[in-house]
Amino acid sequence: MIMKDKSDITAEVRHTERENSDSSSKLTRFGFSFERGGAHSSRTIMLDELETLFSFVDRPDAGKAEFLQAINESNCLGKRSGKTRLLTYRHLVDLYALDPGVTIYRAMRFFWQRDPASRPMIALLCAYARDSILRQAAALILKTSEGSVVTRESVEELIDGVELGRFSKATLKSTAQNINSSFTKSGHLHGKVKKVRTKAVPTAASVAFALFLAYLNGERGVSLFHSEYAGLLDCSYEKALELAEEASRKGWIVFKRLGNVIEALFPGLLNNQEMEWLRE
Repeated sequence: MIMKDKSDITAEVRHTERENSDSSSKLTRFGFSFERGGAHSSRTIMLDELETLFSFVDRPDAGKAEFLQAINESNCLGKRSGKTRLLTYRHLVDLYALDPGVTIYRAMRFFWQRDPASRPMIALLCAYARDSILRQAAALILKTSEGSVVTRESVEELIDGVELGRFSKATLKSTAQNINSSFTKSGHLHGKVKKVRTKAVPTAASVAFALFLAYLNGERGVSLFHSEYAGLLDCSYEKALELAEEASRKGWIVFKRLGNVIEALFPGLLNNQEMEWLRE
């Protein structure tokens, strides 16, 4: 069963989107996006394409021009037409930025390289930070109890309730299918046609990336583990603490805990300009 009434979830999503909009001017500098709509009206998180692209262009400092050349000229993703190649590139940029000058993309690549098992969750976290439709639908899926079915129609209803008639029935249908497919890739849902809520599997890298996104949003201490990004991890506070400590042991982040006092720092992921932005 659904833990909350759909109308309550819709109201909660609207409130969250308004709060995001209020802080968007600062967060967009780090790569967050709060524009209406998003790539999920046409595509999923495109995990397979992303893995193929990063294998073909394996330098973390590669920029958009190199990715465009790989997709459009080298056709590394095997698309049939030039138009499809360009659309694929644009959707990947919408979801992930593909620019090492963008904070959250650079951090995503950092963790992507270090823990292949984390890639589905890392991709979802990055896409969530940049795609408003994905954020809206996440509330419904995350609040669905394990073992319950998430229907395409319920996702359509939520999106339509938040966007208030903006999308046609055909677009709502395809968007809901894409949303459910993305959450299947990340491990939050299971099944080809009938989507059943399952527990995703968090890792040290995905927890560290979620904490980093929350940190950019101004969260500190214990609140890092109660952010909307931590909510995507599908794990308890205690488990997230264990995985954060593992990430710290691996040298990916700096994490200290003394009782209920928690400090998380990300010295390798932020440059001087970005640190100044955080201090503003």
